[in-house]
Amino acid sequence: MAALYEGYTLCGIVPSQNLTNSSIQGIEEERDSDHVIVTDAFRSVTLYKVSDQKPLGSWTVKQGNCLTCPAVYNTHTKEYVTVTDNKVIRIWKEDDVVLDKTFKATVPSDIWRVHCVAGGDPVVLFQRGAVRLLDSLLSAPQQPVEEVLAPDETIRWSTNIVAGTQQLVIFTTEMKGDNFLYVQKLKPNILHKYRLEQENSSRSPLSFSASYRDKLIHLLYLYPNGHVYQSVISVLGPGADEGSQTLSLPRNLLLALSVDGDQLNAASALLLDEAHVAVVGVPHPSAGTGKDFLCIWNINFQTLQAGKEIAGKIFGQLWCYSNKLFIPHGKTLSVIPYGCTNSSLASALGKLKQSRNEDSKPLVSVPSWNNILHEEKTQPSRAIETRKLRSTRKSQSCTGLTVEQVLELIKTAPVEEVQKGVEGLFSRTDIQDLNQSVGPLASTLVSRSLADTAFYSPITLAQLVHTQSLCHSVCPDLVQLALEKKDYFLCQLCLQFFPDIPEAVTCTCLKAFISMPDSEAEKVNLEPDSLSFMETLTSREHCQVGLRNGFNSTSSLEDHSDVTMPKADEENKKSTAPGQSCPVGLQKAVLLNEILQTAYTDDLLLPHLKDLSSQHVFLFLQYLHFLYLKYNEDAFPQSHGYRSPSVTQVMDWVCLLLDAHFTVLVMTPEAKVLLLNFHSFIKSQVRLFSELGKVEGGLQALQHMKRKQDIGQYSIELIELF
Repeated sequence: MAALYEGYTLCGIVPSQNLTNSSIQGIEEERDSDHVIVTDAFRSVTLYKVSDQKPLGSWTVKQGNCLTCPAVYNTHTKEYVTVTDNKVIRIWKEDDVVLDKTFKATVPSDIWRVHCVAGGDPVVLFQRGAVRLLDSLLSAPQQPVEEVLAPDETIRWSTNIVAGTQQLVIFTTEMKGDNFLYVQKLKPNILHKYRLEQENSSRSPLSFSASYRDKLIHLLYLYPNGHVYQSVISVLGPGADEGSQTLSLPRNLLLALSVDGDQLNAASALLLDEAHVAVVGVPHPSAGTGKDFLCIWNINFQTLQAGKEIAGKIFGQLWCYSNKLFIPHGKTLSVIPYGCTNSSLASALGKLKQSRNEDSKPLVSVPSWNNILHEEKTQPSRAIETRKLRSTRKSQSCTGLTVEQVLELIKTAPVEEVQKGVEGLFSRTDIQDLNQSVGPLASTLVSRSLADTAFYSPITLAQLVHTQSLCHSVCPDLVQLALEKKDYFLCQLCLQFFPDIPEAVTCTCLKAFISMPDSEAEKVNLEPDSLSFMETLTSREHCQVGLRNGFNSTSSLEDHSDVTMPKADEENKKSTAPGQSCPVGLQKAVLLNEILQTAYTDDLLLPHLKDLSSQHVFLFLQYLHFLYLKYNEDAFPQSHGYRSPSVTQVMDWVCLLLDAHFTVLVMTPEAKVLLLNFHSFIKSQVRLFSELGKVEGGLQALQHMKRKQDIGQYSIELIELF
């Protein structure tokens, strides 16, 4: 069986001017399964952390240069490699900022691709078919490069495979309607050439993919008529008497996909495992025309296992890394996780009966939200038991509903019936891959809640968010709905579990939280762990304790003893001294903590922060000041185990607010003391690091000292630091 799970947006893209290709030139996996390198078709290379959907670094070549090869990551040297203007190889590390100042070497012939697969060395494939190891090429960049291909022959696709101890470069070419496959061994240097059989349509394949298993290379290719073929090549190559000949490559038809009489123009097929193929750009067999789908087919049983409609224009590009499919469409690069398991014919046809026993557990846990929110007793009352006995046949049938029936139920039924239907659905164990239905369920709930103001099911929405199968890109109106309904518990869950909340939505939540009246905030029910943290933090408000990191309770007064302040400022100074009370209520502080822990990008967040009023900025800075002081108390527990922002997150937000509103704060009399206190914090940090720098040399010397092997039970050793 196979399943496509809820996808999410990794980044936006800008289609090329001719609208036939996306702006993405290539995607390569980096150091692990959670990092990828995205190379656009213009001048930029960007490193993304997939789980956070946030860029970790970006490098751009100067105006006039153009990237002509997707960047790859060399796991041996921890360096990135790409090619600009076809002949210039560029190599840099992650901490390099300016790409033009890094290493570059010019070669005499145009380069097609640089390949670097895990466990192998980087290899360079030239446009005329020659192959070189990168290290060998860089040792003599101007070395002559032979021409392997015929004058009219052009490379269409290439990849790199490690087969045991052997590294192979595989590429396909086209010449006058004929297609060829080359397999280049590196050690020893041996090249094999094969001819692909021609299709009746006389058009070349739209896509290729290759995999290695059981000492065989499996080549998969898709033709414009919807036919998917597979050819199997031995790593050993042909016999000795056939080594220099161009052999015909046998093929097997895996799938004959329906294309509604038209030829495909932008489509791609990838072999996921020995039984499943992912296809994009081919019409869904049961959907109408004009819609593009990503589908997973079982090639053993010729059945469609999973399908997902893709919005926007399809460019025929598809990448697969670590059970994630990367697909550009419209103006978006999406990541769609998938799962494949061994199938029987019955399960492939959807007729496998799932056995259910007493020990089976539901796929998604269904907590009692009433107990969580209101700390109700688990012991049911007699009235509740009586109500259960008198439950109607209609409500009993909710536990046996399918996903489609629950979706229809959400559109018309009252809140109580919808809640029972969703809870009954998640308590079933006879439905596979139930988590992929969370997105449609939440979207339908949100759509009805926005259209019908009298309908709102907070418990059901919180339950769906708590499955951690939702993200903002799947249900973008959920946070806005929660703010409109003043459901701050649901807002808190979204901020905790959604990894892709846009910066604009984060600022909208911040405005709503910080402007909430204290009387209203006191009535809000929130997650218990976050409340416990703030209760622990505020329980020592009146304890006078020492501070760490070079800051003490009198440093602020000493540093600004020459500053004359009005009476109001003196009162403010007292309020900002160590041991001050929290400037906001407990519940409001918890919500602000969730904002501090939300992922963001500085450049995208700053414009929205400028929309905050000076009053709200001042209050938020006061709260951040309070947190900073508490975090630097000697008595503050460092491993309290509660969900809470880190001191780094606190200081990052202080910097962001000061960057966005510094001019206004300087002109605001009430903020004068607060700014002076922040100045004293920075001054104390500089003083601390200065002192640490003085002993740095001594500490480094201690690390390199040779310890005496023979040390008795008691010894005194004199160490001189110069």
